[in-house]
Amino acid sequence: MKKFIETVKNIWGIKELRNRILLTVLFLAVFRLGSFIVLPGVNPEALVSAASQRGANDILGLINSFTGGAFNNAAIFALGIMPYITASIIIQLLGFAVPYFQRLQQKEGESGRKKINQITRFLTVLITLVQGGGYLLMIKSTPGAVDPTLNPSIFWFSNLIILSTGTIFAMWLGEKITDKGIGNGISLLIMAGIIATLPRAFINELQTQLQSSIIVFVLELVILFLVVMASVLIVQGVRKIPIQFAKRMVGRGSGNIPVSGARDYIPLKVNAAGVMPIIFAQAIMFLPASIAGFFSQTAANSGVLLQLQNWKSPTYNIIFFLLVVAFTYVYTALLVNPQQYAEYLKRQNAFIPGIKPGKNTQDFIDNLTTRVTLPGSIFLGFISIFPAFVAGFGVNDGFAIFFGGTSLLILVGVVLDTLQQIESHLLMRKYDGLVKSGRLKGRSGMQPIGTNM
Repeated sequence: MKKFIETVKNIWGIKELRNRILLTVLFLAVFRLGSFIVLPGVNPEALVSAASQRGANDILGLINSFTGGAFNNAAIFALGIMPYITASIIIQLLGFAVPYFQRLQQKEGESGRKKINQITRFLTVLITLVQGGGYLLMIKSTPGAVDPTLNPSIFWFSNLIILSTGTIFAMWLGEKITDKGIGNGISLLIMAGIIATLPRAFINELQTQLQSSIIVFVLELVILFLVVMASVLIVQGVRKIPIQFAKRMVGRGSGNIPVSGARDYIPLKVNAAGVMPIIFAQAIMFLPASIAGFFSQTAANSGVLLQLQNWKSPTYNIIFFLLVVAFTYVYTALLVNPQQYAEYLKRQNAFIPGIKPGKNTQDFIDNLTTRVTLPGSIFLGFISIFPAFVAGFGVNDGFAIFFGGTSLLILVGVVLDTLQQIESHLLMRKYDGLVKSGRLKGRSGMQPIGTNM
């Protein structure tokens, strides 16, 4: 405890770090405040009532949990930062497939990044208008949710502008947190929305289990702890490929002394794709809920379409698992380029011991990446459907989503990234870090190559 208090004092004693943390907290508070400001002419109680009648399994409830309750509140931040995330994903995929975007991302440096940001923002506005229209249509179709005395044209026009402005403002908050705060701003906003539902879900689960058995609740907490630790391991886990640089001569003339080449490694992450496969798969699994809106109530509540709207159904989870595994391999193949690694090693006059340079090195890295990605993809697939298993054993649905899926991985990833940045500020000023042991990135004395490729 004494060490913890001393570390907090060190953090507070660094003026720049203190200001960054306070600014981040202020922006997050503004973002959460916007989740309670209701759109004009909308009755949020009717939406909450309709959500409870749809049932806990409804996938719209999952969307609501990602926005911290703003979705059911009909708040100005009801769409959250998700349109920006969708736009960023589209631009990132275009960067792999379209030469123009590839050139902007890889060859034009700072000017290319500025153009990418501008295009992403414009695309965010377009996506927000489309999603906002669908959201307002859902509100309009909910009995008692819209003031009947309000002019329909005013309702659509004003609220569409407000929703778009809310998303753009949230995007601005995220960028300001990244520039002047601590951590990745967009990720922190997503985390703020997700974690906002945790206290209520925790209390509801505690009250439920107190009526039956407190031992079951303690067991749930133990399982949650183990799942979090496993997620940390998979996020931080790397497979190090040892490399060696060629010998070089030190000195001049006849006094030259051969010096053995330095040893280093190429880090291949077990989960190189991060949370992106789950986000892609989740986006596809949200489509049935959108498609159902174009059908009659009877057609929407029948057959496979109904199963795909229930995040606890076997059909939903089998398809979700397979999509996550497939997207993990696809996204890893887009991110990890064995040919680029082989060329980099050749330029640096380095080699992998026992492997010939060139094509053999490329094939070796490619095969190793495929093998390393297998356990990572299976873990991601399992963690994505684990909340459904937990909910099947009686855990409250609101609490069950924290046992895996996008929520858990985003929380773990954002916390590790923020701690890493705080750690860097402390070490730069010759303070002890946050932890004496462990494997937080930034404490390693050896900088792995390939991070700036």
